[in-house]
Amino acid sequence: MSEPDRGRRDWEGQPEAKAAVYANRRRVRGNRGKRLMRRRGELIERSFAHAYQTGAMRRTHLRRHDNIAKRLLVHVGGFNLGLVMRQLTGCGKPRRRQGLFSAIFGLIWTLWTVVSGSWSRAALSASSQRLSARPLAAA
Repeated sequence: MSEPDRGRRDWEGQPEAKAAVYANRRRVRGNRGKRLMRRRGELIERSFAHAYQTGAMRRTHLRRHDNIAKRLLVHVGGFNLGLVMRQLTGCGKPRRRQGLFSAIFGLIWTLWTVVSGSWSRAALSASSQRLSARPLAAA
């Protein structure tokens, strides 16, 4: 947890508080603390920045604060759902999955038309060869 700049502290009569503050400083300024802060910036701060900036939550104007809290909860819940989907399936956004479905469907449709067209051409050519192979009837 970050420590605000309060100037020089008077620790007289507060040895436990002094020990806690100094231990916190030591943890935060160490290599592990710096690594954890970088990770916090990547995972937590970036997600909130995304929700507020990209998701237009910074410019939310609703009548009561309860509504803003509800909207923020739903918005961040959707973001977290995307993270879970990305972990499980490798595809995190429903729109991307929708695009994937249409791409696969388009590929299957194209293959079907090519195969069915070649089958119909093969059947047509086989039937025309059978017709031309028949002897003409004498008139």
